[in-house]
Amino acid sequence: MRLKACVVSLLALGALAALHGAAAAPADSAEQAVRAAERQWEKAQLTNNLELLAPLLADRVVITTEDGTVLAGKGAVLADAKGTTWSSASETDLQVTVFGHAAVATGTFAGSGHDASGKTITTRVRFTDTWIQAPGGHWLCVAGHDSPLKN
Repeated sequence: MRLKACVVSLLALGALAALHGAAAAPADSAEQAVRAAERQWEKAQLTNNLELLAPLLADRVVITTEDGTVLAGKGAVLADAKGTTWSSASETDLQVTVFGHAAVATGTFAGSGHDASGKTITTRVRFTDTWIQAPGGHWLCVAGHDSPLKN
């Protein structure tokens, strides 16, 4: 009888371990997908390629820029991105935390280039992007916020 109880306990522990591993795997793949999306966003900025940026944005995305401007909707975010040409753009300190079908990415963005009027810009911000997993499994940014950092 004790042997049977021991075997049942071992099977239960094995099942729990398997469930834990199965639960961790999707979170890991979700984290990697959001990291890849953030890298694609960075590449879109550096190359001024809106075709790389557009599929990352939810239709009703809301971005608050470092100067407090609120960009509401994919069109507004793309119009703002089109007007800025970056000669350098890099993200560092990227951290992604997954919450089921949502994720939060934080990091530091530094860039220099020109705005739509041709004015030279140099920026260094701490960003927070909120992502959701859409039907079909792809990730969309639904909100972002930039806070300026002292140089």
